Amino acid sequence: MITARAAATFEPVGRSVATARGFVRDTLQGWGLAELIEDAVVLTSELVTNAVVHAGTSAEVRCLRDDRGVRIEVVDRHPERELPLAEISRGRVDVNSEGGRGLMLCAALASRWGVDYTATDKCVWFRLDQQTVPVGTRTAGPVLPAESLPVTDSRVRVAVVEVDRNDAITRWNDDARQLFGYRAEQVEGKPLADLAAWPQTPGTGTGIAEALLLSRWEGSYGVRDSQGRTVPVYACHLRVRDAHGEPSTVCLIVRDHERAILQSPVRLAGGNAQEPRDRSGLDSLDALIGSPPPDDLDGLLQRTVERARDMLDGDAAFLLLATDDETELEVRATTGLPSARQRFARVPVETGSGRYGSARMPSVHEDLATTPGAVPLLSGTGMHAVVTVPLKVEGRLTGSLGVASETAGRYSNEEALRLQFAADRIALAVESARLTELERLRRGSLAFLVEASELLAGTLDRNQTLALMAQMTVPTLATWCAVYTIPEPGSEPVLSYVLHEDEERIDGVKALLDRVEPPAPDLTLGVRPWNAPSDAARNTALRTSLRSLALGGRSPAETAGTSLATASAVGGETVVLPLVARNRVIGLLALGKPTDERFRQDILELAEDLSRRAALALDNARLYSERTAISQSLQRSLLPPELPAIDGVDVEVIYRAAGEGNEVGGDFYDVFPIREGVYGFAIGDVCGTGPEAAAVTGLARHALRLLAREGLGGPAVLQRLNAAILEEGPRARFLTLLYGELWPQPSGGALLKMVCAGHPLPMRLAPDGTVESAASPQPLLGVMDDLELFEQTATLDPGDVLLCVTDGVTERREGTRMLGDDGLADVLSNCTGLTAGAVAARVLRAVERFASDAPSDDMAILTLRIPA
Repeated sequence: MITARAAATFEPVGRSVATARGFVRDTLQGWGLAELIEDAVVLTSELVTNAVVHAGTSAEVRCLRDDRGVRIEVVDRHPERELPLAEISRGRVDVNSEGGRGLMLCAALASRWGVDYTATDKCVWFRLDQQTVPVGTRTAGPVLPAESLPVTDSRVRVAVVEVDRNDAITRWNDDARQLFGYRAEQVEGKPLADLAAWPQTPGTGTGIAEALLLSRWEGSYGVRDSQGRTVPVYACHLRVRDAHGEPSTVCLIVRDHERAILQSPVRLAGGNAQEPRDRSGLDSLDALIGSPPPDDLDGLLQRTVERARDMLDGDAAFLLLATDDETELEVRATTGLPSARQRFARVPVETGSGRYGSARMPSVHEDLATTPGAVPLLSGTGMHAVVTVPLKVEGRLTGSLGVASETAGRYSNEEALRLQFAADRIALAVESARLTELERLRRGSLAFLVEASELLAGTLDRNQTLALMAQMTVPTLATWCAVYTIPEPGSEPVLSYVLHEDEERIDGVKALLDRVEPPAPDLTLGVRPWNAPSDAARNTALRTSLRSLALGGRSPAETAGTSLATASAVGGETVVLPLVARNRVIGLLALGKPTDERFRQDILELAEDLSRRAALALDNARLYSERTAISQSLQRSLLPPELPAIDGVDVEVIYRAAGEGNEVGGDFYDVFPIREGVYGFAIGDVCGTGPEAAAVTGLARHALRLLAREGLGGPAVLQRLNAAILEEGPRARFLTLLYGELWPQPSGGALLKMVCAGHPLPMRLAPDGTVESAASPQPLLGVMDDLELFEQTATLDPGDVLLCVTDGVTERREGTRMLGDDGLADVLSNCTGLTAGAVAARVLRAVERFASDAPSDDMAILTLRIPA
């Protein structure tokens, strides 16, 4: 016989599943069927999911109560949808498959279930029967087979420990001695907290003193035995008082795996018919945040605090979320407080001076004036009474919800229970939204770091790296930033770059930071707050105000406004991150917020990742700048500082090093006096670049000068140079070289004696535009021991030009085309009548224009011209 019924229809959208769960939960709670709620909610969730998500139709949920229990029906509008009934009855459904999972749960949890079809809809139903217990029984469990009963040791030991009002042990029974190895006389008089490890997570501190102050507490922790080992235990604490009114706490303790001996059955508030309670006290999820819940975390949290304040008729409410390591709570939503300046403020979880008390369990403060600092968030707000409850998911602290009133003594344990019940209902939704936001933030952080890495890797210029570092942090991570660099190990940090999201504030912020002592470059301090800028900002604002008062308000308004605006821009939280590269602090990154703003924990973590990448990029830019300076200095040392003036001969050289950094080695040239009236000239190309090539380049240039001045002829000079190169062994490089001697003639013109060892042949341009080779090819240097070379003689008449180039000119390419000797000859043939400098410039211009891309090889162009 049906004694009560309720029904609701849900649209085919994803959030309908959660709304349907809330409908069934509230319905069964109102009927006093608390022990059936969990199974009913699980089955309803699966069946409604099948209807609205998989079938894509609306779903009607009907709850029918009778004398034996409840029948729940889920009706959808897709009657022809196939169900794996036969497979389920034979247990053949794949447990990893999404299909049929709801029906498998029905088969496992329901007393009975089935599927009814009509011409227009399909109804999947299940029954859950109430357990029959004897009259007067507070709670009972079903009859179970022996193999399903909880497992204990051969002998069950229940430790009975009693502690006084100071938490000192006053009673220690024999089972406690057997469990933990201490005799009574060893522990009596000692605080129980000295033996307890709370909870069983390293590094989280102790909090058992809080549990001992509660009227009743039940849960898990660890106790260190006489051997120093931590024994996991399950305990039930009950606070009592003796005939003289002296309070104490009785603790019943068993091994954690035997918790079934003490553990109370999980029952929701109001579930026992013999403990009636006003329905208004059972504040549902929908009553707290509304239905449907917001999709975004901030909206969910803000609606939660507003409804919590209204639910307890408070003046203010706040919600804090635990950081990832659960050692701190972060303010995420407030209402009714005088300022939003506390947003993202962080306070430690455990009790103590300036810490957030009782974060792990419900707490009621009748008057904060008697316990100052118990709730730091409310300091100076005028709030007196406050009730706080934890948000927990699977026993893990995820946050804290609090409601405060300006009236002292406003709240009691009754309000704490109401708020805790609502918090238990909202905790999972908050955690789910938090994880969703965290995943979104992590994806965004990864994308941000990838983009930052690409930008930082795209430059090796120090100043550009500093600018990029600042531009990536402002305004994404901070309102303003300052980059300090450390030029040398052990030197003081130097303010190198300042950026503010408002460009008009940059000069003011920089001026303020110039007056502040830079932060200490100590790697051991890690990421840390830096109060100096905010202190300086407040002092600046104070001085500005006092000056204005002293002058009777006659101070220039523009100056005062600028000072106050700068102070406001820098007056919030500031943190310093060390820039560490290659195990050395090379700088500091300061990030700041304006007045009354703080950093979020995830922003600080992202800033740490960015600082590591930026530090490496900055150090790479430093190393590259140093290497470039060294390369350019070495390159200059390998080339002659200036060309000699030769009577009757016009000499010009153009040298172009390819690529960034001007890598040393490569091509070289030289023009030098040998003796009176005789000059040597050379142009060569060493194989490769870098230190090995530079060594051969320096050897060649200096050996040529030395050997030529010893009076040796061209072949002898090159043969000895060849032997010196081969003596370099593995460092040897082959070398192409054009070496010659220039003998200016008193009557005009010049005599040339040349040896062309594997080098592009020199070209002679006559006044009539004729171009011809001035030498013949011979073997290059650095390859063969026994090298036979010969000297060739040529003359330069007035108006003639001798052009000598390296292969960077003749091998200039555009696709499959190459300039080559013929192309160079065509360019030279159009240079009649030009000076040596003009000839070299025209050749260089022709080479650059031959292809659209930049030259990839070094080029040296040497021209000798006899004036007409």
